[in-house]
Amino acid sequence: MYPILRTLAHRVSEVVAECHCAQRRLAELQASPERYVIEPDRAPDFYQVFLLLTSRKLAHEPSAAQRSAGAVVG
Repeated sequence: MYPILRTLAHRVSEVVAECHCAQRRLAELQASPERYVIEPDRAPDFYQVFLLLTSRKLAHEPSAAQRSAGAVVG
């Protein structure tokens, strides 16, 4: 009985963790200044605008060894 409950609890925690990650990513995308650019294909006119558009935290990607071991990207 306990292994079944442990497995169920583990799966529920995985779903909650995935939902948390998705919610955090959605909040990052909605707060991104790049989303409000009128002409996204055009280069910024000033260097300060470029710095503003690229000022967000870069997503860390795991190494190839970590990805092959099953690490989640993003």
